[in-house]
Amino acid sequence: MVEHLIWEQTPPELRSPVLVCSFRGWNDAAGAASAALETIAGTMDSELLAELDPEEFFDFQANRPTITLTDGMTRHIDWPSNQLVGVRAPSAERDLLLLDGTEPNLRWRTFADSFVDAAEQMGVEMVVTLGALIAEVAHTMPVPITGLASDEELVERLDLQRSSYEGPTGVVGVIHDTCRQRGIQSASLWAAVPHYVAAVPNPKAALALLRRLEGLTGVAVDATELEEETQTYEEQVGRAVAANPEIEELVGRIEEEQAEQFTMPEEVPSADALARDFQRFLRQRGSGG
Repeated sequence: MVEHLIWEQTPPELRSPVLVCSFRGWNDAAGAASAALETIAGTMDSELLAELDPEEFFDFQANRPTITLTDGMTRHIDWPSNQLVGVRAPSAERDLLLLDGTEPNLRWRTFADSFVDAAEQMGVEMVVTLGALIAEVAHTMPVPITGLASDEELVERLDLQRSSYEGPTGVVGVIHDTCRQRGIQSASLWAAVPHYVAAVPNPKAALALLRRLEGLTGVAVDATELEEETQTYEEQVGRAVAANPEIEELVGRIEEEQAEQFTMPEEVPSADALARDFQRFLRQRGSGG
């Protein structure tokens, strides 16, 4: 068993799994990345496999545990959590392994080694991290998704970009570096959320991340609830913006700038290709979808 992980059960056999990670905190503007991961775990056949012992990785004065009451009587302490969840997708060609976590304060290299060790043990073929960042984008426009990868072959195969970023990083960057050292392919998907409403949970950005992840992994996810929340989000934010002339003017300017930046791809997928992708999606959702 991997050090620092508390296993709930013997690791199951998953089919060509992809490890998908998201971390609350610096990497998760408007809670978009963690909401996307929660949707996967909540709508598919998932089970908790292991949990990280937080004692070695958190400064509890910076990430304080919380006390909750059960039935108004029993006091229970909830510690900062990092959980490894297995997801079976029988209608797809592969399964998923989810790392649903909180960015640690301490020992990032050991933290990354623990989860990459577990990924190797379970036969993970690729690691994908989800993140969200605050940007000058409009809530009315399609959510910009940036896809990055460090492996040249993966960049070309998945039509992503090779990362040229230099500067401060989070635990996501450490995990990607650990994957590089181990020879494991990795990619990163980032959603941009509007800076003027960054304090509000953003289901629209979560949905955009999820749809891009589906195309990358080939695993379809029922995101009906996120779709409904997205409609409500757009309506509520739209009303709030309309009530503030300065913000309304700002949003109008951002919309114009985004519209100028938008260009149609040179090669549009054929109708047959779109139909095949849609049929695959329906098969994975099943008759009850």
